[in-house]
Amino acid sequence: MRIAFLLFPNVTQLDLTGPAEVLSRMGEGTHVDLVAATLEAVPTDAGFAILPTATFDEVPAADILCIPGGFGINGAIADDATIDWVRHVGTHAQWVTSVCTGSLVLGAAGLLEGYRAACHWGQRHMLPLFGATAVAERVVVDRNRVTGGGVTAGIDFAFRLMALIRGEAHARMVQLALEYDPDPPFDSGSPEHADAALVAAYQRRVERLAPGRDEELRRLAARRGYS
Repeated sequence: MRIAFLLFPNVTQLDLTGPAEVLSRMGEGTHVDLVAATLEAVPTDAGFAILPTATFDEVPAADILCIPGGFGINGAIADDATIDWVRHVGTHAQWVTSVCTGSLVLGAAGLLEGYRAACHWGQRHMLPLFGATAVAERVVVDRNRVTGGGVTAGIDFAFRLMALIRGEAHARMVQLALEYDPDPPFDSGSPEHADAALVAAYQRRVERLAPGRDEELRRLAARRGYS
């Protein structure tokens, strides 16, 4: 089974590395590629870079396509080579998947029209721009589209996908091997649980880090044929 993760500048590394760690244990014959335009190191939002394992030309097909998110998605959507590769691989993949705002990249590639999908709560409202139905769930399965919510939801997403492909018993064994037994110290991991002041503070921080990103995304959607 070949699993291809898109790697692009300013990706949220946990969107990629969390599910990659889980899915790399899918079983014998599993091969994970981190795919980018070139083999040069790709900067992440965590301040360190990740080396791709393959270029777009070297991975024309995959059984599972997974698109992570991050502040770099607008740049990925603006890049024709990236969107062409996502569209081509996703059209033929057995499973078309994403984590966090990676679902917006799938949408920009025309792969979510008529599908239910998850996204990071902060940009979930942008999914209908690409013909998708936004769903406020941690993991959404709609036929062969499996999408996860924000960042840490990528681990839950990966286990859900593994169970669909390899069965629950295998997924449970991998969960035990990774000691995935989350026990967060705070109950503020979603806007439904965090207080209003904390949500507002987060939104102000995002606007400072990525001013006008929604307006830019709307312009990019129009360029990709969406209004």
